[in-house]
Amino acid sequence: MNRFYKYLSAGMLWSVLIFGGAIAFSACSKKPEKVLHLYNWTYYTPDSVIKAFEEKYQVKVVYDDFASNEDMFAKLMAGSKGYDLIVPSADYVSIMIKLNMLEHINVSKIPNIRYIRQSVRDRIGYDPAMAFSVPYYMGAAGIAVNTKEIPDYEQNWHIFEREDLKNRMTMMDDMREVLGAALAVSGYDINTANPVELEHAYRLVQEKWKPNLVKFDADGFAKSFASGDFLAVHGYAESVFAELQEDQLQYVDFFIPKGVYSALYIDSFCIPKGAPNPDLAHAFINFMLEPAVYAQFLDEFGFPASIHTEAEKYQTRQPHYTVDDLKDCVLKQDLGENLETYTGFWQSIRFTP
Repeated sequence: MNRFYKYLSAGMLWSVLIFGGAIAFSACSKKPEKVLHLYNWTYYTPDSVIKAFEEKYQVKVVYDDFASNEDMFAKLMAGSKGYDLIVPSADYVSIMIKLNMLEHINVSKIPNIRYIRQSVRDRIGYDPAMAFSVPYYMGAAGIAVNTKEIPDYEQNWHIFEREDLKNRMTMMDDMREVLGAALAVSGYDINTANPVELEHAYRLVQEKWKPNLVKFDADGFAKSFASGDFLAVHGYAESVFAELQEDQLQYVDFFIPKGVYSALYIDSFCIPKGAPNPDLAHAFINFMLEPAVYAQFLDEFGFPASIHTEAEKYQTRQPHYTVDDLKDCVLKQDLGENLETYTGFWQSIRFTP
């Protein structure tokens, strides 16, 4: 017995031992906090929604982010474990289904799945029964124009051919988006495997668009557009408008070119193989699809209710584009063995003067 216990009375000693034992028992008996590990695109789920989910289910959400499907896929292929939910785009959902990288979705645990629009279900031929994926959002990239500096223009992809705007424009550093735009404006399927059509699209980008661009940019285009360095940019509306000041809004037009079959994306919730908390993952999907909750997500980014039948009733902000603006767009699909051909053309565009 150490010196501290030596000077305690018997009663005091028993009190100390009982109190100490109670603390130890309490520490040992406390249940570990449940954690949902979400691997999602950067800034793609509002903090307010995550906090509400944490409070409702008494859990913690750990949010890791990725900047591209390629980054996400490479990390999982390299053996990264522990994620409960991931949010890949349609072409990568298809790839991951084929590679047996996803757990089955139990739709009976997601009653709010009833709010997914039938028009969206009709597009997901890679997973029509939502056995492995549940749509999160459907949208498209477009073009933002500084109308103060460019008062006269047409709302189409040909703006990038304008030599008078040379070195004041950018397009996304994204193979499928840029080649998809060139294929679309040429009247071709954005998922084509025809080498002649791909060659035509390559020539359009390389010879008519690229000479007028500052660069291909997937990260800083919105900031540079807001600063006035770039006058016309290819990108996502939510990125552009997040950087603008209130007094700039009257001079900005964002549009998705109509009359051509531009690239469409559908990002979906998926549960990766070996997810430690699949029940919590199902709960999060169902929570996000609750109409009032999903409306918070839409308002945060200025999105239309493209996948959801009821959320629009709860929105408080005007979206940057409409569901109708997406009607002519075509979903980017898994290219399969044709991916190498696309990559070859893209590498030539990116690294050939």
